[in-house]
Amino acid sequence: MASPKEPNRNRSSQWLKRGAIIIALLAVVAGTAPLLSSALAPQDAVEILTHRVSRGDLDVTVTEDGTLESSSNIEIKCKVKGGSTVIWVIETGTTVEAGDVLVELDTSQIEDNVTQKKISYENALANKIISESDVAVAKTSITEYLEGTYQEERSTIEKEIFDAEEAVRNARLSYESATRLAAKGIVRSLQLEGEQFAVESARKELELKKKRLEALEKYTKQKMLQELRSALSAAEARLAADESALALEKQRLEREKEQLENCTICSTGAGLVIFPSAAAWKETPDIEEGATVREQQTLLMIPDLNQMQVKVGIHESKVDRLKLGMRARVQLQDMTLEGEVSEIAEVTRPAGWWTGNLVKYDTIIKLAPQPGLKPGMSAIVDVVLADYQDVLTLPVACIVESPEGFLCWVKTADSVKKRKIELGDTNDEFTIISGGLQEGEEVVLNPLAFIDEAQMQAIRPSQSESEDQAEPDGESKTPTGEEGAAPAKQKSEGKSPKVTGAQIVKMADKNEDGVLTEDEFSEKDRANFSEVDSDGDGQVTAAEIDTSLKAATR
Repeated sequence: MASPKEPNRNRSSQWLKRGAIIIALLAVVAGTAPLLSSALAPQDAVEILTHRVSRGDLDVTVTEDGTLESSSNIEIKCKVKGGSTVIWVIETGTTVEAGDVLVELDTSQIEDNVTQKKISYENALANKIISESDVAVAKTSITEYLEGTYQEERSTIEKEIFDAEEAVRNARLSYESATRLAAKGIVRSLQLEGEQFAVESARKELELKKKRLEALEKYTKQKMLQELRSALSAAEARLAADESALALEKQRLEREKEQLENCTICSTGAGLVIFPSAAAWKETPDIEEGATVREQQTLLMIPDLNQMQVKVGIHESKVDRLKLGMRARVQLQDMTLEGEVSEIAEVTRPAGWWTGNLVKYDTIIKLAPQPGLKPGMSAIVDVVLADYQDVLTLPVACIVESPEGFLCWVKTADSVKKRKIELGDTNDEFTIISGGLQEGEEVVLNPLAFIDEAQMQAIRPSQSESEDQAEPDGESKTPTGEEGAAPAKQKSEGKSPKVTGAQIVKMADKNEDGVLTEDEFSEKDRANFSEVDSDGDGQVTAAEIDTSLKAATR
C-alpha cells in the first residue's frame, strides 16, 4: 500500500519541474528565490549577517553612461553645390595645422563647367566691346553733325542766299536801265517785260533759299539730332545689357572656380580631426573614399580640447531634482574628474524600442580643461543630487516594504525583532533613517533570505489587493468553527503565501516603469527571460508573470 506521502512527493516533483521558470523569475527580487526554496526543501541553519547602524556622510547621486565631446567644434562641411564624391580623406585622429588638406573631392564635372563658363564669359566680353564702340560712334555722329554737316549745309544755303540777293539787285538794275531806255524808245516793251520777269525770278529764287535755311534750322537739324541721339541711347542700352551679361558670366565663372577650390578642403585651425559620429549629437555617417556627400554635410570636426563636456540622458524620474551647477563626478578609464551640470534639456529625447521605451532628458556636464581628454571616450557620470552630512544611514538591503510601511529586523541579545522605520533620501545603496533606529543597533542584512516573517511581509497583499481578491458576494473566506480552523492552520503552516505578478513587479522594478526588463533579472536567470516574455517585446508585465505562475502550478 502506497504511503499517503507519496502523492505529495509526486506532486512536489512535478511542481519542481514546472516551476523552474517561475523560480528564476522570482529570483529577481532579493530573497524571493530563497522563499520558494524554503517551501520545497528544509532550510539549513545559516549565520545571519547584520549591519551596525552608524552616522556618516551620504551622497545621493544618479548614475548614467555618457560620451566625452567638445562644446566647441570646427565643422568641416562640403560646400560643393549639388554634392560630390570623396576622392581622398585624412585619417580620423590625425593632428593637423591650419591649411592642411583634409578632404579631396571629385573635380572632373566642375572642370568642364569652368571651361564652358570661360567660353560664355569671352563671348559676353566681345559683345560688350562692340557695344562700347557703337556708343562712341553714336556720340561722334552727333558732334560730327552739329559741327560739320549742319554747319556745311547752313553755310552753303547762306552763300546761295547771298548769290540770290546779288542776282535780285542785278535784275533790278537791268530792269531800271531798260525802263529808262524804253522811255526814250530805245527798248521795246517786250524786252522790258523780259527784264521785269528776270527781277521776279531772282526774287523767287532768293525766297526759296531763305526757306531752305529756315527749314534747316527748324526741322532738318532737330530731326537729325533726334535720330542721332536715339541711336546713341540704343547703343548705350545695348552696352548696359552686354555689361550686365558680362558681369553675370563673370560671376558664374567665379562661382565655378570657387566650386573647384571647394573640392580641396583644408583645415581652418589646428587640432585633432574626428568624424562627426564621435559626437553623440551628430547623426552623420562617417565618410570614406568613393562615398557621395551632399552640400553642407558635415564631413569632419576639429574639437576644442579645452572645452570638453559629457552628455548623458537622465531618467524622467530623476530629472526634476536636477539643478544647474550641481556637482558631478565623471569617471574615465584612468581618471576621475569633477564637473558640474551646465545644461538640462527642456524636451525629452525620442523614446522607442531602441531605447527600451525609457524617457530620458539630455543633460550636459561641463568639465575643466584637462590634458589627455579626447572626444568619444566613454564616461560614467555620477550627478550629486544631494549631499548629507552626519546622518543616520542603513543599507537598502536591510529594508523590506510591506503594507505596514518600511520594516527592518533588529538583532537583540536573545532574538531578532521586527521594527517599523521612517526613511529619508536614498542613493539606492544606503538610505537615511529619520526614525525608528538608534546609532549602534545591529540590523539584519537581507532579511528576506533568513527571516520567514520578512518573507511573509514582503509578499503580503496590500489592502486594495486584498479587496480585489475578495469573494463577489462579500462573504469571508476564513472558515469558522473547529472544522474550518484546521484547514486554515494547515494553509498557514504547509503552503507558501500566494504570490502575484503585481507583487513581483513592484519588488523588482528598479526604474519604477511598471514592467521588468532583462537587466532587472539576476544574471544567472536572464536565460529564462524570453520564456516569461511571451509576446517577445523585451518587457515582462504582471500579466505575463501571472500566466507563468499559473502554468507552473498546474
